[in-house]
Amino acid sequence: MSKQVYDGVVIGAGQHGLVLSSYLARQGLKILLVERRLNYGGGLSTEEVTAPGFYHNLHSINHFSISSTPWFRDLNLQAKTRYITPRYEFAQPHTDGTALVFSRDLDETVHNIARFSQKDAATFKEWNVKAEEMTRRIFLKERFSEPLSEAARAELLSKTTLGSEFLALTGRQPGDVVEELFEDERVKVLFLFKLSLFGTVLHEALGAPSPLGSLIRAFDLATGYELCEGGSFNLARGLMETFLEHGGHYVNQTEVDHIVVENGRATTVEFRNRPAVAVRGFVASALDVHQTFQNLLGSQHQPAPFVQKVNDFKDTAWTLVGVHLALKEAPQYRSAEFDPNVNQALKYNIGSETLASLNAAHQDVIDGRIPREVQFGAGALSVLDPKQAPDGRHTAYAWHIAPFAPDGDPANLKAAETEMTDAIMAKWREYAPNMTPDNVIASYTYTAADYSVHLPNMRNGDIFMGALTSDQVLHNHFGYRTPVPNVYYAGSGAHPNGAITGGAGYITAGIIANDLGLQPWWTPLNAETELAGLTDG
Repeated sequence: MSKQVYDGVVIGAGQHGLVLSSYLARQGLKILLVERRLNYGGGLSTEEVTAPGFYHNLHSINHFSISSTPWFRDLNLQAKTRYITPRYEFAQPHTDGTALVFSRDLDETVHNIARFSQKDAATFKEWNVKAEEMTRRIFLKERFSEPLSEAARAELLSKTTLGSEFLALTGRQPGDVVEELFEDERVKVLFLFKLSLFGTVLHEALGAPSPLGSLIRAFDLATGYELCEGGSFNLARGLMETFLEHGGHYVNQTEVDHIVVENGRATTVEFRNRPAVAVRGFVASALDVHQTFQNLLGSQHQPAPFVQKVNDFKDTAWTLVGVHLALKEAPQYRSAEFDPNVNQALKYNIGSETLASLNAAHQDVIDGRIPREVQFGAGALSVLDPKQAPDGRHTAYAWHIAPFAPDGDPANLKAAETEMTDAIMAKWREYAPNMTPDNVIASYTYTAADYSVHLPNMRNGDIFMGALTSDQVLHNHFGYRTPVPNVYYAGSGAHPNGAITGGAGYITAGIIANDLGLQPWWTPLNAETELAGLTDG
């Protein structure tokens, strides 16, 4: 029996696979999107793991400026998926009853900082203006473009004052800048928390430059995190609907065995549980680096230096312990007497009020221990999005860092679930006294011991699918072309790397269309063009 033939096969129906497939299906290509799991979406996961009607986002929760991305606009996703932009993005309650709250409004945020330090407030205001211009004119343009070489990027950016300042800032260690600019300890802590994804990448942020621009983003209020209404899965749903509407073919519970390469080109995709399909155009993997190049595309098709690059690819050195709660009432912080808006924020820093405590927790992770300092990121999404819980009830979550193998054994992470959950809840009650056992309808603790199995992309519990270090980002990233000309890599090891961006799928779609000699129906962003047009003033 002859094989079914497709213009392209996309492996993995997570964010990047969905974006890539949607673009090329709308281009008129016959695209097959395959997914090993029952459900699509990857980290865009929303599940009822505690009690019926309580929706929990087990992986991706807060999405950075998704509704402003080129692919969200191009694919008209606003017609299918709604995003909520909270006024209060970050909050940090303190045990003395005060709280530091960051608003989208600059004057309000400056006022809030000034309650702790007039000098720090003035510093933030000065840097905010510059940071938002850098984000708008440089960071977001590069984020959705194929990275330039280091030399070409430096040459273009150095032609303007704004570009030169951007280059200088991304070459500095954020920890040094925070110490240099701010005087109040609590301002410093929230700032580091803001720039390092709930403080989770703190040890990387403190000890290395920030080539991706995290330092600039920390001063930016206009471009921030949003909440997908009804749950993160609704972004995946909107993308899948778009893909299918344009003639895409989707199959789930289908595991790829390997990509067949003949005469230097991919010709067939072999599956473990269904008939193989033939490929006339391309194969694209939206999986992680190791699965793609070690499992699906044999090393015999890769030159030795490339094989070594794959072997050397580093995972993120920490994992997340997620505690997901179905609640009778949302957390009520004692600090609300100081600032009522503390109860309305999207993201919270709980338990860390000094640099010493923040550093101690992260040092424990580096040393392979479960942190003795309990400090975590948190949120009560149903306060901002009532669709995520039954009427009058609420959901909340806490994310705490931990090593993948405490004391050298991954089994120790699973064994510590109850102890860590209890410690997190006890710490939370210090700030929100109503977080008592009788307020909790049900809870679910989710660690890397489970999610690394459910989502093999997250090898060793790495939620980013690759460490965000300078040797693995921008021009050092892993996308998009591979040693086999018609095989492409569009996973999170490719720029703009981990977290929900859709960027690798978006960029790869443009590259594939160009390589196939097609005129894209959209206008792909081009970093060289964008940066060449950068002017001062």
